[in-house]
Amino acid sequence: MSPAAPRVTGLHVHPVKSMALRSLASAEVLPRGLADDRSWVVVDADGLMVSARTDQQLLHVQADTPVTAPGVTGALRLRHAGLPDREVSVPQGTPVPLRLHANDLTGVEADPETQTWLRAAVGRDDVRLLWCQAPEQRRLNPAYSRPGDHTAYADGYPVTLVSEESLRQLNDWIVEGALARGEEPDAPLPMERFRPNIVVAGAEPFAEDGWRRVRMGDVVLRMARPTDRCVMTTVDPTTLARGKEPIRTLARHRRWDGKTWFAVNLVPETTGTVNVGDEVVVEE
Repeated sequence: MSPAAPRVTGLHVHPVKSMALRSLASAEVLPRGLADDRSWVVVDADGLMVSARTDQQLLHVQADTPVTAPGVTGALRLRHAGLPDREVSVPQGTPVPLRLHANDLTGVEADPETQTWLRAAVGRDDVRLLWCQAPEQRRLNPAYSRPGDHTAYADGYPVTLVSEESLRQLNDWIVEGALARGEEPDAPLPMERFRPNIVVAGAEPFAEDGWRRVRMGDVVLRMARPTDRCVMTTVDPTTLARGKEPIRTLARHRRWDGKTWFAVNLVPETTGTVNVGDEVVVEE
């Protein structure tokens, strides 16, 4: 009997880049990635992206859309402890420049009341919320993409995928390292640390590294490249405490080209719907 195919076990979006992860049972996949994923971004007074790498308070802000929370009536609803919910409409102003890593992009500023709310939530008086009015402006690294491939405000590529088995192996390595150092192991890292769009189960650890194309439901996605990880993975999204894991362990087991790697980046080749429970057909 042939082994069972992997299946989708989790679907996640982040309507505002660096804000809390939102989980779905079903997701629409567009050329730019999962619908509602990283369609908004926070920038500073100079238009530079602000992320949870430096401003961990963003992780405590919940951003929902009518897709992630059916009760939402506007384009976006923002929530933060101690503040009233803020409903945000799609802004209609003139796009302004912003800088996301090495990418010069544009976005449309949300209304002034939303900017005031955001500054109170984040604890900074210079931040602004921008909406991606033209995802097609964001072209991908040509070394790992094709003409026309694009995304919104993701770090590099439209979709990130990882397997539960890879996370389990990573957590096992973290425990082994702690015991070897004579330390008490911490609780296993949750998948939330890695902010994937698609989680699958039923494969060998890191099998996804070798996948070239996958089909899930109506959707075909092709591999772009593995995902290199940054210090944001070392921040506990609940307590906001920063630690050494998983970067310390990834540096020992998953380091090459001067970076640490966990998960893979994919580009949609077709559009459609992916559901939790869908079979993952791998074309290696």
